[in-house]
Amino acid sequence: MPSATTILMIRPAAFGFNPETANDNLFQVKTGVSNDALQLNALAEFDNMVSQLRKNGVDVLVIEDTATPIKPDAVFPNNWLSTSPNGKLFVYPMYAPSRRAEKRDDIIKTLKKQFKVKDFQDWTEFEAEGRFLEGTGSMVMDHENKMIYAAISERTSIAVLERFAAENHYQAIVFLATDKDGFPVYHTNVVMTLGSTFCVLCEEAIEEEWELIAVRQLLESTHHSIIPITREQMHSFAGNMLEVKNNKGEHLLVLSQTAYDSLRKEQKQMLEAYAKLLPIAIPTIEQAGGGSVRCMMAEVFLEKRRKD
Repeated sequence: MPSATTILMIRPAAFGFNPETANDNLFQVKTGVSNDALQLNALAEFDNMVSQLRKNGVDVLVIEDTATPIKPDAVFPNNWLSTSPNGKLFVYPMYAPSRRAEKRDDIIKTLKKQFKVKDFQDWTEFEAEGRFLEGTGSMVMDHENKMIYAAISERTSIAVLERFAAENHYQAIVFLATDKDGFPVYHTNVVMTLGSTFCVLCEEAIEEEWELIAVRQLLESTHHSIIPITREQMHSFAGNMLEVKNNKGEHLLVLSQTAYDSLRKEQKQMLEAYAKLLPIAIPTIEQAGGGSVRCMMAEVFLEKRRKD
């Protein structure tokens, strides 16, 4: 499983609580803080995260959010954009109408200018049918073994998922994951983190035993050691991590401070056997946005163009 050495991040211009996405994202918390204060706090958290990543040798491509239209969730680009190690660039159909403005042609052009894109696929047309597939939020992708793990929700349509998987020669592994109140978890990437040789998995969230057995068997058959987390830890974003590689070829596991604090000592030790842990505090973005560090990072697997 390759780890990205370049990360794309969007610096927010109008971060805030989005009531439209809160309908099915039970990780969002209405704090009572004004949107102006949320934006200031989010900017400080974002800039610190970029600084921490760069200080640890990760290449970060920062793109400024545009002031209009207002996009409260622009800080989470991985839902509308992803790339693959074989040179593909994808744009996805988004569930919340308020989030569709995040898809910007200028960002696509920037990527095509700086990197080699062999194939560009825009799946946006499914929005008109009310069917969605929110990028690496919906799909936890094992590029090496051509597998996609997907928890079904309003944001992850089985029909679109199967079309995407077939067109790109992946096998889709579908299951239902539920939160502590029994509702479908809105995105797969809060249920599980797939590293190069390990997987953080909230087994408690997959209640159908045969589905859990199938997921476990596939992970083990592709040589991923499973590190289980509890539902409570999942709600602290302990499933929403991302393994990246720095300029020395070292593996880093980026996670939020909230997630780090929720882990037991032995879980941290297990993870440290695979990667250096890099906890970063983003409490405002997590609470008001309902997403954590993994959601803020779109992996750029594309080959860089040479500068003449």
